[in-house]
Amino acid sequence: MQHLKSLALPGLLLGLLSASQVSAHGLWTEQRRSNIEVIYGHGAEDNAFKAQKISGAWAYDVAGKMIPVDVQRLADHARLQPLKPPAVMAVALNNGMWSQTADKQWINEGRSKVPGAIESTETFKYSLAIYQPGAKLPKLDQMKLLIVPEVDPLTVGPGKSLPVRVLLDGKPAAGVKLVGDYRSAPDTLSTETDAEGRAQVLVRNEGLNVIAAQVEVPLKDNPDVATRGLFTSLTFVGEAHHD
Repeated sequence: MQHLKSLALPGLLLGLLSASQVSAHGLWTEQRRSNIEVIYGHGAEDNAFKAQKISGAWAYDVAGKMIPVDVQRLADHARLQPLKPPAVMAVALNNGMWSQTADKQWINEGRSKVPGAIESTETFKYSLAIYQPGAKLPKLDQMKLLIVPEVDPLTVGPGKSLPVRVLLDGKPAAGVKLVGDYRSAPDTLSTETDAEGRAQVLVRNEGLNVIAAQVEVPLKDNPDVATRGLFTSLTFVGEAHHD
């Protein structure tokens, strides 16, 4: 993945994680065979993952009321099963602590258990999907990095710009770079958030759009990891399908 410069925020220093197996993968959801499947991959890649790493899933109706949702943990991925069709769906994955050895191998442990570790991080991945027009977004405090659409993304249309705001720990995040089509062009940067965390992202597809961002937050006095790595995506269909 293309490296980005570090990004300054009050009290924080942000930037993309290095392009490793640990951090290069994103998270989003797709509807397949009438199921909502959790996808863990990079661009066209759809990789197997340990479903127990899904740390939470939340579904909401068009008014922002929560819908019960079951996480079906399959052998190589996870499937989300809300009680009824949702207007909004959010999911989180905790990829755990990882440390890199001097010979560039990544071990799924904190650096206190990896003698001579040269790099260490704990990574979290989030995704927000919007399925129905007019959906009211609830508070999503459980998502520590979030791309919030400032208009209904289902009404924008391909070839037009969607205004978004990026929140880190609930606060606007400046200088965060956005990938406008993570599923098809995961290494192509589209834009960058301004001082208020806002940006305009071109809606590229009639079908599924996956807008993504990722940041790295340095941690102080943590014995196991030096950074917290966060990935997030916003997904929606660019144009309604008509039979």
